[in-house]
Amino acid sequence: MAYGLGGELVARMLKQQGVNTIYTLCGGHIAPIYNGCLDNDIAIIDTRHEQAAAHAADAHARLTRNVGVAVVTAGPGVTDAVTGVANAYYARSPLVLIGGAAAMTQRGKGALQEMPQTPMFETFTKASFTIERAEDVLDGMHRAFTAALTGRPGPVFVEMPFDGLLNVADYDELPPKVEPSPVEPEVSAMQRIFELLRAAKKPMIIAGTQVYWDEAHEALRAVAEQTGVPVFTNGGGRGTLPMTHPNCFKAARSTALKEADVVVVIGTPLDFRLKFGEKGWNPEGKLIQIEQDADELNRNREADVAMLANARLVLEALAEGLQGLRWDEWLAQVREWEDEKKKQMDEWKAFDDVPVNHFRFGAALNEFIDEDTIIIGDGGDIVSACAKVIDLTLPGQWLDPGPLGCLGVGAPFALAAKHLYPEKKVLIISGDGSFGLNGFEFDTAVRFNLPVVAIVGNDAGWGQIRNPQIQMMGEERAVATSLAPTRYEKVVEALGGYGEFIEQPDEIVPALERAFASGKPACINVMIDPKGMVKTGASTPYIV
Repeated sequence: MAYGLGGELVARMLKQQGVNTIYTLCGGHIAPIYNGCLDNDIAIIDTRHEQAAAHAADAHARLTRNVGVAVVTAGPGVTDAVTGVANAYYARSPLVLIGGAAAMTQRGKGALQEMPQTPMFETFTKASFTIERAEDVLDGMHRAFTAALTGRPGPVFVEMPFDGLLNVADYDELPPKVEPSPVEPEVSAMQRIFELLRAAKKPMIIAGTQVYWDEAHEALRAVAEQTGVPVFTNGGGRGTLPMTHPNCFKAARSTALKEADVVVVIGTPLDFRLKFGEKGWNPEGKLIQIEQDADELNRNREADVAMLANARLVLEALAEGLQGLRWDEWLAQVREWEDEKKKQMDEWKAFDDVPVNHFRFGAALNEFIDEDTIIIGDGGDIVSACAKVIDLTLPGQWLDPGPLGCLGVGAPFALAAKHLYPEKKVLIISGDGSFGLNGFEFDTAVRFNLPVVAIVGNDAGWGQIRNPQIQMMGEERAVATSLAPTRYEKVVEALGGYGEFIEQPDEIVPALERAFASGKPACINVMIDPKGMVKTGASTPYIV
């Protein structure tokens, strides 16, 4: 028989699940959890805002394929973390947010920071509940981990009243670590998939976030190399097939969708990024949908085959069942379209304009990064341009907010990435607008000696909104989208980091080298052309 305070039992369950870190901002309601973490060798990284704690835990979850945990105090601590939880939900990330609460004996009496917390999360979590007593902590935490990791990964909110964390409970043994079993493909559905693909002349695969979570990258590569099928990666699937691989494409997706007779979509929703599965797709084409979320099957478009299954198992079955089948002619056609698009991109990447063009900025970053670099995208136009240019080669090498489009993830994501992988370079690609949302987390990076580097594309405005605003309504009515050409690198210097101000495109790579060599959290502030995306024709209305 063992026993412990409620806060101690929380920490023991974290350790049992393989969680080695919590991200937090202090408050009296959650202090007992800190004590438990100290006794169980769980690192405590305290941020400057609860939103950042939630974002950091989200990144921790993605990079470990396990739960990431944020712990925040009651009331405003919980409400500050809401955005991070919502972003994790749409990004399919198993963040567990633990929120403090007033003691159960004070509930309903107007205690400090008391408010109805669990209902607030019910529409964008997989579970939201209260663990009222110390005796319920072990089962409650196991329930949270199970909900977060089973099926479609996603966030869970757990409310923990103060008295439950302070009281003592005994137990016989800890519940086991949650390790979900992969869902086997349904045989008749696989047979139908084989029928459609064997009859196909122009198939393509869109590999989404589930390919990353199911560790299906090797199986994806095997299918691509064995059959010659063109592959386009999406969301968290970026890097699951190296973008330098002859079967991996970026620029030709829209053109290929117009011609493809079978599209295999694996673990990515038919949302705005894929034109809801309709606009621009071959109207005669067939759709095969592989998902871990039943609610995504047949959403926006009825699939010819819709199956809940593990992506790795499906791709391994395809590699076995499609032996001898190749689509080399179709692959060559897609390569021709891709190369044509790249010719235009190469012109943009070669611009030596001052202020720096977005694509020239991205080309410099692509020259600098290697397989030991984790890249975090946190911005609008600057990230959109860089994503078209940068060649990712590894699963998990690229992190961005996901489909919710939540800005401000850059520094918090970087904290978790550098904490987990101290030997890697962690580079944030940031817009000047997004940097302002959580830039003070460079204070956290300095305090914890996490030498991450942010490179800011500074156009003194919310460019992705401002340029379409000007195009649609005129410059005189372009309001609430201008910023100052702020010296963000000096902010980081004042916090104890390293900074450089850059205006020439050929100065970007040397500045990156100096920033990483400094051994400090760093900011490189690059002035970019406010009209850069318009000049290239790459600027599009934000809402389409």
